[in-house]
Amino acid sequence: MVNAKTIAIIVAAGRGARAGAGGPKQYRNLAGKAVIAWTARAFLAHPDIDAVRVIIHRDDTGEYERAMEGLLDEAKLLSPVFGGAERQDSVRLGLESIAELNSERVLIHDAARPFIDAATISRVIDSLSDGDGAIAALPVFDTIKRAAGAAIETTVPREALWRAQTPQGFGFDKILAAHREAEGKVLTDDAAVAEAAGISVKLVSGSPDNMKITQAEDFGMAELILGRKRSQMEYRAGHGFDVHAFEDGDAVIICGVEIPHEKKLKGHSDADVGMHALTDAILGAIGEGDIGDHFPPTDPQWKGARSHIFLEKARDIVADRNGRITHCDVTLMCEAPKIGPHRGAMRTALAEILNIEQARISVKATTTEQLGFTGRREGIAAMATATIALPAS
Repeated sequence: MVNAKTIAIIVAAGRGARAGAGGPKQYRNLAGKAVIAWTARAFLAHPDIDAVRVIIHRDDTGEYERAMEGLLDEAKLLSPVFGGAERQDSVRLGLESIAELNSERVLIHDAARPFIDAATISRVIDSLSDGDGAIAALPVFDTIKRAAGAAIETTVPREALWRAQTPQGFGFDKILAAHREAEGKVLTDDAAVAEAAGISVKLVSGSPDNMKITQAEDFGMAELILGRKRSQMEYRAGHGFDVHAFEDGDAVIICGVEIPHEKKLKGHSDADVGMHALTDAILGAIGEGDIGDHFPPTDPQWKGARSHIFLEKARDIVADRNGRITHCDVTLMCEAPKIGPHRGAMRTALAEILNIEQARISVKATTTEQLGFTGRREGIAAMATATIALPAS
C-alpha cells in the first residue's frame, strides 16, 4: 500500500488503570468481542478509510492478535506498531510509522471508544475538505462549576463549551509537524497539539453513544448501549440468480450436497448453482457486489474451489458489519436430478455454514414444464433471496 489517502490511527497503547482489574480495557470482552475489535471494525468498514493502523503497548502483541482474530487478514489493516510512554508519544510514533504512505488525511481515535459510528467518521472527513483540522464533539448542557477546594468558586458560562471526542482528523503533514514540535510537552489531545501549532480546528457533531470506556462501571453502560443498538436494526433483502450447464460427469453438487447423476455441472469452481445464487443474494443485500467481485473466475486459485468458501465470505462480511442473516430461500429449477430427497441435507449444510437455525432456511425445487434450457435438461438454474438485519446506523 503506497498511497492511502485517508488513514485512521487507533490509539491502544494505554494501561487503563482506572478501569480496574482485568487487564487493559481495550482487550476486555464486550458482548463477545474485545473492545478494540468493535472499534477497529467501524473504521475498517468505512468506505472512505483507506487503511487502519493500531498503536499498541510493546507487551500486548499476543493480546492484540487474540483480540483481533478474524480481522488480521483485512486488507486495510496495517501491522500494529508500538506506542510510547504517554498517549501523545504513541500518536506521534503512529504518525511517523505511516509517513511513507503519502497520506493526505489522518483520523486519530481512542481504542476505548467502541461505538464510533460511520456518520461521525464521515463528518470529520468531510470537514477536512476545506480545513486542516476537525474533531467530533458535543455541546455541554450541564451547568459547570469551578471549584476552590470543596467549595464552588463560580459558575462557568457553558454557551461556548464543548466535550471533545474522537476521531480527531487533520491534514497529515501538518499534524505530524505539530506532534514533532510538541514532543516533550504535555497536551491532553491531538486538537490541543494542533492548536499549539496554530492549526485551526473545527468542531463537528459527535454522538452521545461515542462514549469512552474509562472506569470499571463504564462497561455496564457500554453493554446497555450495545443492547440498544442491536435492537435498532434495519432489514434488507437481496436477490441472487445463477445458471450452470451440464457436462460429462457422475454427480452434481447443489447447496453443499453431492447428488449422483449422469452429468455434472460445468464451472470454474465446483459449480454449486444453489450456493452461488445464495451467496449473491447475501452480498446484494449488503451492497457488496457479487461472487465475481470477490472471487474472480479468471483467478486460477479458485479453479475447482468448493463453494462454501464463497458463502462463508458473504457470511463473514455480514458479521463484520454487526449484522445477522435472518432468512434464506433457494429455488432450484431443473428436470433432473430429483431435489426433494436431498432438501433436508441441503438445509442442514447451509445452516451449518451460515451459523443460523435450519428453520430460517428454505430449499425448494420446480421444473419449467420442459421449456427452455432447463426443460431440455441442459443445465440447472437457481434463484435465491436473503434477508439481512443490519444496525440502523
